[in-house]
Amino acid sequence: MLHHFFGTTELDDLAPETIEAGAERVRIAFGTETEAGRRFALWTLLHALGDAPDPASVFKDSGLRRAAEDYARAAALIDRESL
Repeated sequence: MLHHFFGTTELDDLAPETIEAGAERVRIAFGTETEAGRRFALWTLLHALGDAPDPASVFKDSGLRRAAEDYARAAALIDRESL
């Protein structure tokens, strides 16, 4: 997904405006995607970029919403442990 939306897998090498342009493409794809698994994958990428919407507002399915909330909690724990 990184290569598809950003043209590389090394985001650290990109200029901020290039990252923002790629993030905008991810947001558009997320907003238009209808397949649940692909939509969840796009949401996780947005989360990694610090730009994911609240799971309760975008996942009507309780299982996907719970999975997104669990993912966000796990990612927060990893971030805290890496400090």
